[in-house]
Formats: sequence, structure tokens, C-alpha cells
Amino acid sequence: MLAGAIFGFFYAWVCSTMWGLDRLPANIAITAMQAMNASVRNWVFAPAFFGTGPAMLIAALLIWREGLRKAATAFALGGTIYILGGTVLTLTINVPMNEALALIDPAAPKAADIWARYSQDWQFWNQIRTVFSGIALLLAAVGLHLRT
Repeated sequence: MLAGAIFGFFYAWVCSTMWGLDRLPANIAITAMQAMNASVRNWVFAPAFFGTGPAMLIAALLIWREGLRKAATAFALGGTIYILGGTVLTLTINVPMNEALALIDPAAPKAADIWARYSQDWQFWNQIRTVFSGIALLLAAVGLHLRT
């Protein structure tokens, strides 16, 4: 469930949120993104973002102990892929970008240029973490299938 939740979260940004923000004037898009970035650090989001990788690795260990090596391998690969391509990528790339955007005055004369660069780069990295979290979700499904 955690893998599905985080994949869905990242996917929604790919196919709607950022496209919607890009249709707004830059000062409004910046203000809205600043507000969303400030609000996402909460107890509802945290389990999916921080818990997916560890939960999959714990599942891998428990399933390994049952002797189901292929299922355990799928969960271990999924957990590792999510930790690297979801958690680490976000903390090292997207979060610093968000923190830099938080310092921008939406009324700045170059707000349109700032937003255009930010949005393009942010969306690229979000698509990468969406793919990685999607692979983790797929591997969780494979692991569940192999376990039955």
C-alpha cells in the first residue's frame, strides 16, 4: 500500500499538478508551489515517503526467512530502488530546489524566468522518481504474486 501511495503521489504531480501550475502566471505558480511544499511535510505523507523502502526491506527479510527467495528478492530490489530513486533523489534534488524556491519573492521581476527553469528541472526529476517508485510498486506486486 505504501508503494502504491507514493507512486500515486508522484504520478499526480506528473500528470496534473505541475501542468496546472504552468498555466498560471509565474507569481501565482510560485506562491502556490511554496504553499504546497510547506504543507507536504506532514504525518499523512511521511509513512508513504519514508516508510516505503524500509517496509519493503522488512518484508523481504521476513519472506526470505520463509524460504521464498524469489519473492524476497523482488521486495528487496523494490525497497532498494525506492530508497535510492525516491527518498534519496527527493532529499538531494527536489527538496533543495523547493527550499531555494521558498526564498523567491513571487513578485520578483524575473519570476517568469525563475518559474520556467524551476518547473522544467523539477518536473524532470519528479518524472525520474515517479518511474523509480513505479518500479518499486511493480516489484511489490511481483513479490506478492511469487509469495502466493
